[in-house]
Amino acid sequence: MLYREAGQFKTSYQADGQILPIRQDRIGLISLLVVALAVVPLFASPYLLSAILIPFLIFALAALGLNILTGYAGQLSLGTAAFMAVGAYASFNFVARIPGMPLLLAFVLGGLCAASVGIAFGLPSLRIRGFYLAASTLATQFFVIWCLTKIPYLTNYSASGVVTVQTMQIFGYRFVTPEAKYLLVLGIVAGMALLAKNMIRSNVGRSWMAIRDMDMAAEVIGFRPLRTKLLAFAVSSFYCGVAGALYAFAYLGTVEPEAYSLDLSFRILFMVIIGGVGSILGSFLGAAFIVLLPIFLNMVAHALGIATNYASNLELMVFGGLIIFFLIVEPHGLARLWQIGKEKLRLWPFPH
Repeated sequence: MLYREAGQFKTSYQADGQILPIRQDRIGLISLLVVALAVVPLFASPYLLSAILIPFLIFALAALGLNILTGYAGQLSLGTAAFMAVGAYASFNFVARIPGMPLLLAFVLGGLCAASVGIAFGLPSLRIRGFYLAASTLATQFFVIWCLTKIPYLTNYSASGVVTVQTMQIFGYRFVTPEAKYLLVLGIVAGMALLAKNMIRSNVGRSWMAIRDMDMAAEVIGFRPLRTKLLAFAVSSFYCGVAGALYAFAYLGTVEPEAYSLDLSFRILFMVIIGGVGSILGSFLGAAFIVLLPIFLNMVAHALGIATNYASNLELMVFGGLIIFFLIVEPHGLARLWQIGKEKLRLWPFPH
């Protein structure tokens, strides 16, 4: 689409009923990327990088994968942590059992293994939907965790089931410092987020949204529901698998079944709900909110002198309250609130 402004033609795209210039959108994204690449590593402490920024980026990538499946394709899933576990264990085994395996290739192969599992458990999506599909994907969680605990080959025959991952090394450079790990994770997440953004704007993204809005009508106009849904499961599981590999290699330093529990699946689902369903920006906002909220509540609890057990219960209550709030007041989450704020700032101080 083209529109004329200040004597120049600029490309634009449709988003939530508005025409937004691509040039301004790209300038904002490039500015954020420059700050994240150049400014943050210089001034952030090792604790901030290791304990906050790296898990934030990894969870944002996992939430983006779930948002592709749930927000854009309309397929509810509760097995996100299982797909992350498949990606983590597959990447670990590829590096451990194939001499000279490049790390990035191991991440890609781990994501492909997660995608294959997602396709297998996405087959029932042609016949069932809604909460019944959620129950089907919930079975993925228990089945994958059962395999990880009962098949010793996957854990390299470790007696405890907890295995230390290999040091991240690419082209001879070892990523051991928090700054190096942060930059590696940031590069992977930024590249995959850009890929997802372009994918949503393509025919693939339009087919997902058509299936989400009304699958019978989408089938009538030529979309194939089975292929479209399975592709959504594959792409979503691939993103979650890469996020799981980064979670093991860049954050935990180990692979263990307890790290990919059902609680992690619900946390990522909360990120999508609070950040905004069907929004790439919402995946990042929701991840930032879920990661930073416990730290903020702990600071408030210490300042008010609240006991630790009460503070943990307060965190759960706030989580539940916020989910109910966003479902009732603003179903589109923080991404919609951010958009409303930008619209008001453009009009301020003149409302008309």
